[in-house]
Amino acid sequence: MMFDKRIYILLFTFNFLFLCVSCTRLPNVQGKGEALLQGVWNQDSIADADQLLNYTQHRFKISCDSFYVDLTTYSKVNYYEDSCFNKGIWKEHAKGTYVVKGDTLILTGTFTKANYKQKVTGCYRNGRYLSNFIIRSSSADRLVLESLNDHKECALVLKEKITCVPKEL
Repeated sequence: MMFDKRIYILLFTFNFLFLCVSCTRLPNVQGKGEALLQGVWNQDSIADADQLLNYTQHRFKISCDSFYVDLTTYSKVNYYEDSCFNKGIWKEHAKGTYVVKGDTLILTGTFTKANYKQKVTGCYRNGRYLSNFIIRSSSADRLVLESLNDHKECALVLKEKITCVPKEL
């Protein structure tokens, strides 16, 4: 009986030490993100916009590993109740974090109000904002993305460069 208790104590001690050694505490600051993406990026125009039933222009602010996006949608078709349609022009906002894996930009966040505070109800989309883009080309002042959601091109122009200064979480 005494032998069994020693084995259990030894196994418990080994497991406890293994867990303590294998776990590392993550730093309590945001990540640095991708240096090339840091800045305010505008999609100034959309090819053949006048021929489309609807389209969305993007404005990204990327700082460290965080993003803020303003989405301005123009639509000739009413997908919402009349009080939300706003004559076919509306804005949505989202914020969150991003990662770049290979040639793919992965944005994970939530839809927000215009002040980037959480949006729970209201017109248009609520909840999670999930968007993935293939980075087609990039330079110091231009970024061409292709949405994996609808395969539309998003040609962005750098309006303001931002230097990442990681903030405490």
